[in-house]
Amino acid sequence: MSPASGTPLSRSAAIVGIGATEFSKKSGRSELQLATEAVLAAVADAGLTPADVDGMVTYTAESSSDIHVARNAGIGELTFFSRVGYGGGAACGTVAHAAAAIATGLASVVVCWRAFNERSGERYGLGQADRAMDTSADRAAYSWMTPYGLNTPAQWVAMFARRYLHEYGATSEDFGRVAVLDRKHAATNPNAWFYGRPITLADHQASRWIAEPLHLLDCCQETDGGQALVLVSAERARDLPHAPVDVLAAAQGSGADQHMMTSYYRPSISGIPEMGLVGDQLWSQSGLRPDDVQAAILYDHFTPLVLPQLEELGFCARGEAKDFIRDGHLELDGRLPTNTHGGQLGEAYLHGMNGIAEAVRLVRGTSVNQPAGVRNVVVTAGTGVPTSGLIVGAAR
Repeated sequence: MSPASGTPLSRSAAIVGIGATEFSKKSGRSELQLATEAVLAAVADAGLTPADVDGMVTYTAESSSDIHVARNAGIGELTFFSRVGYGGGAACGTVAHAAAAIATGLASVVVCWRAFNERSGERYGLGQADRAMDTSADRAAYSWMTPYGLNTPAQWVAMFARRYLHEYGATSEDFGRVAVLDRKHAATNPNAWFYGRPITLADHQASRWIAEPLHLLDCCQETDGGQALVLVSAERARDLPHAPVDVLAAAQGSGADQHMMTSYYRPSISGIPEMGLVGDQLWSQSGLRPDDVQAAILYDHFTPLVLPQLEELGFCARGEAKDFIRDGHLELDGRLPTNTHGGQLGEAYLHGMNGIAEAVRLVRGTSVNQPAGVRNVVVTAGTGVPTSGLIVGAAR
């Protein structure tokens, strides 16, 4: 069951600082250095000093420990530190943990971060193919998939995508429209890897197959870089340089019979029930409905999974996302401007943390692709895994 509206989490904390390194394919720096640079940039953006920080949250996938980032950034004593699992599914969960810590008095200034050399270092796109054998329960579960050629994230997602096409009459071009939109927004974003390089639907259709029905241009980038956020109480945020961006809702969700990107044993595999669970909590916590949201940052590691997210969150009915997108609703002048930074296909793949930063810019009014009248933004984290979501909005 979802929590009742009016939860103490809503509007208890605000995001007051964002900071990032450049996004590249070969950073030439350690992941610890990338993390430290991003954290320092976010703290400076917040108008604070490292000595003010007393809480840190990151991903279990992060290679740099809290204590090493803290020491290198000049952060002192920590009263709260936490890690969230499941890769990109952790993105908004880090903010949920930070906001909960602030709401309960466990910390007063919390940094969330993600930094990795995903192009020049560990290639997440290779999936299990190059990983050492171990005896974990996850590896045991994957042993039912890998002998049959289901080794990589693209191959796992292709199974869901094929079923979605079959059930709802969507086409590869419907997936391609997500890629074209992302690259259109990235083309005007100087921080995006694909700055100045839009694509057409014909380009998408001509790109090589990775795992049918996924083309190359359906798949996100591999990025080197770091991104960080700073949260404080909503009250304290009023005294800092930027207009506060309140956390209106933050939730995590794991669905019944959940597997890591291979939940093939459910009665239906064309939806994302864990995102539906997150959505129910977001609307309940915030007291908002889809009509009250003016923009979205939807996790786009693979284009097919953007469509069921729109449906699970209630922006359109089941099977209607293809029409919602075809009608231009995700464009800057549409009903729900989406991934205005270029997304993970166009800007960078930082396990979703850069998308949260873009949501902050949208509420601040400083996005390079700023739609008019944005007050509330919904943000989602990784799909196909236990996941999380946020609604951020302008302070009252």
